[in-house]
Amino acid sequence: MTSRKSADEWFAEYGIDHQNPTNKALQWICAPVTFLAVFGFAWAIPVPEQWMEVAPWFNWALVAMAVATLLYVRLSPALGAGLLFFMAIGYTGLTLLELYAPWPVWKISCVVFGLAWAVQFFGHVLEHRNPSLVKDLRFIFIGPAWALSALYRKLGQRY
Repeated sequence: MTSRKSADEWFAEYGIDHQNPTNKALQWICAPVTFLAVFGFAWAIPVPEQWMEVAPWFNWALVAMAVATLLYVRLSPALGAGLLFFMAIGYTGLTLLELYAPWPVWKISCVVFGLAWAVQFFGHVLEHRNPSLVKDLRFIFIGPAWALSALYRKLGQRY
């Protein structure tokens, strides 16, 4: 995401591929879920042992969250704050999965990503349009922000 496009410009471009009401509903749910699954992949990247000795709390999902937060804040501080809160909830979920799930986080993330992507793809079949992600990989970041912007509008919150 560059500073050349405003949040509204990104959302308008994303919205072109999401006009069908069923597809929109599926995207509002599955785009954030797919996004969190990507954080699950980052979580699973091994951290060098010597780093763990210095910072046992560190994992690559934190780096991904920091980068995503910077990108979102550049679009809109209000969206950045809301999405940081969303990512913090997701991070808590990943922590709980790491502690209590019978399968590794990366396997769970693969299943979640695959299911959410399949549902999103079904929505695009209904829409008769390609997913926005096909045009530009940065839309993986725009989907959750687009969903949050819709929530903000419903609540009367400016972004």
